Amino acid sequence: REGYGFRPTSGFSTPASAAGPQGRDSPLPDVNGLGWPAKSTLARLHATPAEKAARERRLAEAVRTVLECIGEDPDREGLLRTPDRYAQALMWMTKGYEERLADVINDAVFAEDHDEMVLVRDIDISSLCEHHLVPFTGKARLLYSYIPNKHVLGISKLARIAETFSRRLQVQERLTKQIAICVQEAIKPRGVAVVMEATHMCMTMRGVQKPGSMTVTSCMLGCFRTQQKTREEFLTLIKGR
Repeated sequence: REGYGFRPTSGFSTPASAAGPQGRDSPLPDVNGLGWPAKSTLARLHATPAEKAARERRLAEAVRTVLECIGEDPDREGLLRTPDRYAQALMWMTKGYEERLADVINDAVFAEDHDEMVLVRDIDISSLCEHHLVPFTGKARLLYSYIPNKHVLGISKLARIAETFSRRLQVQERLTKQIAICVQEAIKPRGVAVVMEATHMCMTMRGVQKPGSMTVTSCMLGCFRTQQKTREEFLTLIKGR
């Protein structure tokens, strides 16, 4: 797949060139159906209810330590339940680690004699930057386009794929690529293109503090990468808003 393989469960932060094992029941080249599983993803995926509860307690204790380190009193009324609330919120905001992409796609792959461009745009996303653990969201837009090869994907599944990958600690560049490769591996279209625009809180509320700045990333696969005319048609369509 020209170097776009899914990485092994090594904890690396970017895709490696070698593909993982091909799962028999999964449309994705990851035996667990997760796509880019991190070092502890499987432990979280297969955790028992007791282990999940213990994980949340450890997380809440860590949040209490954070509150103390910044100079707060975790025992005052307004912060008494904050560690528990934040632990639950963080587990929800990273629920993508527990979602199998094969289950997300499910049976929404349909045989259809359609070989023209399909464009879905303005799918809002929000994720957590893995460098500062703050959101990148705001006016975030996903613009998809793919050219089917006798199979089409249920439109809602495109949004679900984006949701799954965005509910993990991310960088925008990797998120864009993961979405594109997931669609590519699910239905083997002639080409996939994804363009994402997002505002990063780590840039607007800290550091250089430049509100209103926008980051744009793209990933082109197949004919969108190799055929200039097809790529230009896609770019023209997404500009004509």
